[in-house]
Amino acid sequence: MLNLNDLVLFAAAVEHGGFAAASRQLGIPKSTLSKRVAELEQQLGARLIHRNSRSFALTDVGQAFHEHARAALIEAEAAQDVVRQRVAEPAGTVRLTASVPVAQHALAPRLPELARVYPRLHLQLDVSDRFVDVAQEGFDLAIRSHFAPLPDSDLVQRLLSTEPIILVASPRYLEVSAPLESPEALSRHDGLLTGKLATSWRLHRDGQTIAVSPLPRMTANESTALLCAAVAGLGVACLPQSICRRALQEGDVRRVLPQWTAGEVMTSILMPHRRGQLPAVRAVVDFLVQCFAEQ
Repeated sequence: MLNLNDLVLFAAAVEHGGFAAASRQLGIPKSTLSKRVAELEQQLGARLIHRNSRSFALTDVGQAFHEHARAALIEAEAAQDVVRQRVAEPAGTVRLTASVPVAQHALAPRLPELARVYPRLHLQLDVSDRFVDVAQEGFDLAIRSHFAPLPDSDLVQRLLSTEPIILVASPRYLEVSAPLESPEALSRHDGLLTGKLATSWRLHRDGQTIAVSPLPRMTANESTALLCAAVAGLGVACLPQSICRRALQEGDVRRVLPQWTAGEVMTSILMPHRRGQLPAVRAVVDFLVQCFAEQ
């Protein structure tokens, strides 16, 4: 069986046009290089190189051998690269926790692609609106939406997105209702509200703020239910833009009072510092950051 190192030395001598140049490139003595190639010729039982003090040229069989030797070295390098990539590929279990709206509207469309990109990852998503102690409960990541900056804590925070909260209603509702051309007009419109005490919306535009109170038509503390009610023509809903995006694109709802917003909502990743250093966790974080940036 041939020594692969001898193939490397032989190929280097050929590609550098002689033993002297190859020895300088490889950092080994010229005599060692010449001796190893001679031993290779002896093992093969054939002369590969015509060489004397003035010339260095391949024999016919040496030319053919070099072509195959170079191909073998390329395959060896490719095999090594495969191992390096597999070793470097993120693997293992990554535990995520997210609230219901974040899971439904932000993660559900993206996690299948993440699983395809990293087949050796096992993603575990826990969906809950309860308070979660990320570190104590053993989660690697928490993805949360919030209306104000998060307080300082021992968790590493990374902002994914900031989006406006907008007003939407179905074309059918807008066709049969009173004109809606100013925030004040909302007091004559049906409102889809988030709670019994959340009876008004604070709208903002260019530093101006106004509080408006629509007519309570339906109350739900879940965004999808409010969006479905808006699509059904029950009234005006006040929701994060990402939750309404598909309905807007498909024409199920229209944005009303587009110059006004009801503030903004931020989505962030939180993680214990030591877990954030794990390759699998870093891969998930980088993937989600890219997805939100493209959005």
